[in-house]
Amino acid sequence: MIFDGRQVEVFEYEGKVLFNPYHCGECLELSPEGVRKAITKMNENQVVKLSNSKVTDSNFRKLHNTGENFLTESGVYKLIFKSHKPDAEKFQDWVTDEVLPAIRKTGSYNQQPDGEYLLALAVLEANKMLEEKDNTIKVQEQLIGEMKPKVDYVDDILKNKSLIKISSIAKDYGMSGQEMNNLLHALKVQYKSGDQWLLYAKHQSSGFTSSETVSFTRTDGRTDVKLITKWTQKGRLFLYELLKKQGVVPVIER
Repeated sequence: MIFDGRQVEVFEYEGKVLFNPYHCGECLELSPEGVRKAITKMNENQVVKLSNSKVTDSNFRKLHNTGENFLTESGVYKLIFKSHKPDAEKFQDWVTDEVLPAIRKTGSYNQQPDGEYLLALAVLEANKMLEEKDNTIKVQEQLIGEMKPKVDYVDDILKNKSLIKISSIAKDYGMSGQEMNNLLHALKVQYKSGDQWLLYAKHQSSGFTSSETVSFTRTDGRTDVKLITKWTQKGRLFLYELLKKQGVVPVIER
């Protein structure tokens, strides 16, 4: 049976009309815990416990192994009194004016017209599907939001073809050039030879760096040249992956 778009299990058993208490609770905006507490305060005229051995109707669903509680008419009224929902009276009217008279007259409740009943079920199913789809979209948006800084940083690396100083890479991580050099030395990426940082043998032929000759003026005014190590974008991407494995990520990804 459908009440305001909610499924309510109602059936006749040994001359009594019984209601699923938790379905009634949903209509009355009572929590499952609230329904359970209400049932503990009901007497045998208000609540009936059924087991699979008691229900012989082959069309009836299988009950829990420990049995299930169902409310009689008086039990439903007692549950209604527990509800603070403004239109609880509407639910009571539905029970007394529509469900009970129909069952007592025919032995079953047939909601009319059938088209409206089927439409209500279709609306319930559609709403459920929309809610699930909405939740999926929200999860995807969250993941996209989390990935965007990483994509932006990698894109920046790949679209830049020029050589870059270690101090510029270090800045992306909130470090000084010296701190980054020392970190890469600790990770067995490079070592210092004179004034220049050089890659260890296993990385030397990977295309990660390029030595560049630069001129400088000494304190005595003489012009001189020296080699400095600059990183290629391939090397920059290598550092990104290496440092990420160590839990070190660019500021943009924090």
